[in-house]
Amino acid sequence: MEKKVTKPAKLKIRKGDLVQVIAGDSKGSQGKIVEIITDKNRAVVEGVNMVSKHTKPNAANPNGGIVKQEAAIHISNLALVEPKTGKTTRVGRKLNDAGKLVRVSKKSGEEIK
Repeated sequence: MEKKVTKPAKLKIRKGDLVQVIAGDSKGSQGKIVEIITDKNRAVVEGVNMVSKHTKPNAANPNGGIVKQEAAIHISNLALVEPKTGKTTRVGRKLNDAGKLVRVSKKSGEEIK
């Protein structure tokens, strides 16, 4: 049997957005999105969901040891922070005056840049 390839859903958050964690161990913390993994619906947020990675000695790190780094977090646990109010909001999509589909805040109705 052939495996069906499905198109990933359109995500409402993008790289560079300021988001707040709404569930999990890092609940309440905010940070910018560094990377988005669309096929797994996950995002890497700076300073959030820190894990300890044990590294072997190599050229870049001659001693090795334990390194703290960000792990991916599911996008359902993230909420976009509105830049003007600083509060979390849901994201909708509307056509603007130029006829382009843009993201809008559900709370204020303003366009998200």
